This record gives sequence, structure tokens and C-alpha cells, in this order.
Amino acid sequence: MDLVLHLRLRLRHRSLLLFVVVLLVLISSYGVTAEVITLTADTFSDKIKEKDTLWFVQFCVPWCKHCKNLGTLWADLAKTVEGEDEIEIGQVDCGASKSVCSKVDIHSYPTFKIFYDGEEVAKYKGPREVESLRNFVLEEAEKAARTKLEADRDL
Repeated sequence: MDLVLHLRLRLRHRSLLLFVVVLLVLISSYGVTAEVITLTADTFSDKIKEKDTLWFVQFCVPWCKHCKNLGTLWADLAKTVEGEDEIEIGQVDCGASKSVCSKVDIHSYPTFKIFYDGEEVAKYKGPREVESLRNFVLEEAEKAARTKLEADRDL
């Protein structure tokens, strides 16, 4: 009888341990949902035309040392604006999506542009730091919201 009880307790202990491990994995993966969305020739036009969505897009190529030197900057930016309404962080590989980069007049790497309702509204030329990029995209989002509000009032 003691052996059966002992085996049941061990099984419960292992089941509980497995449950806790699975729960921790789920919690840790759920906490970081911010992402940089890869835009391609097939998706770029539709994405930047999304209604009331501001897209901050990095254009780069894999062989560019300046792009490589950015490291996790773009992913870090995505994390800082996570939760901001209607702001998306995107990235275009100009080596794989040359037609996109040609269409939006990209001649140097990296280039950072903001699109709203399908139109380019700004080009970022400031410091390559998360806080500067974040402030810029938030200011542009505020400008876009004001412009939309004024346009809606005129209707």
C-alpha cells in the first residue's frame, strides 16, 4: 500500500511540475508580442494602405554594414511602441524586394520612412537611437491623427 501511495504522489508531483513548466513557457512567450513585420513586394502596398494605420518602415539590404550595425534597434523600437494604437513597425529587404524600394525612391541604406493611408508622409534622418525613433514616430502619428480629425470635420 505504501508503494502505491508513493507512486501516486510522484506522478502528481511530476504532473504539477510539468504544468508549471508549460505555464512559465506560455507566460514568457506571451509577454513579448511586439514584432517587426517583414514587408515584401506582395504585401507592401496593401499593408501601407491599411486604414488609419501609420507604418514606420526600415529599408535595408543584408550586405550593408550600416544596416548590420543597427543590430536589434528596429526590434527594440517595435517593443517600445507596442500598445500604441495604429502604429506598425515594418522592414523591407531591398535585395529581395527591389521593386518596392525602387517605387518608394530608396537609394541608400538604411532608410527610414513613414507611410499613412498609402502615402509617404515623412523620412527619418535623426539619430539611430530607440528613443529618438520612438519620439519621431509618435509625433508623426499625432500629426496624422490631427490631419484626419480636421478632414473629418470638413465633411
